[in-house]
Amino acid sequence: MTDKNDILEKLEAVIESRKYGDIEKSYVAKLFGKGRKKITQKVGEEAVELCIAASHHDREEAILESADLIFHVLVLWSDMDIKLEEVLDVLVEREGLSGIEEKKSRGDVDGL
Repeated sequence: MTDKNDILEKLEAVIESRKYGDIEKSYVAKLFGKGRKKITQKVGEEAVELCIAASHHDREEAILESADLIFHVLVLWSDMDIKLEEVLDVLVEREGLSGIEEKKSRGDVDGL
């Protein structure tokens, strides 16, 4: 059984290991073979499907779509050479900051 605390790191490693695999046997390899445009399309599709599930108050579907979205975001990060650790570092830096103040620091004046 996989420890839930490190599943994202394990998934990141699996994605990296399959990145250049056989497109006939690996969904990950197939996505990378189609390029960033397709990868970003999949991220968008999964985000929309999550929003639809949430708007329908479908908790179970929202959980499934959230998992799909996280997976596809990890694929996109891999394509962009962004490591999970880098994103986690940003979240750690933001810990304890007001979201409104953090957005203002980036020039987002309305905070949304």
